Amino acid sequence: MGTISIPSTDVHRLLDDSARPAVDTYQRAFADIAATHRGRAAAEIVPLLRRAADDALLGFTGTDLAEQAEAISRGTRYELRVRVTGR
Repeated sequence: MGTISIPSTDVHRLLDDSARPAVDTYQRAFADIAATHRGRAAAEIVPLLRRAADDALLGFTGTDLAEQAEAISRGTRYELRVRVTGR
């Protein structure tokens, strides 16, 4: 399970309908990668996730992507928690 933190001033980006296409695009890419790369090395998966995250303008860290890649490699569920900070 991963956790990302965003300042409270940016919460609107998560709730804004105009941002949904980018999130949906990443979710579709993640699902496609998970379906085709299960059992492969996480190091092989990370660049694919990075490209998808960059295309969707999502600011995942290398650690976030490594955790996601590891879940895909193992065929396990990945849950992302969003923590809103008080900035």
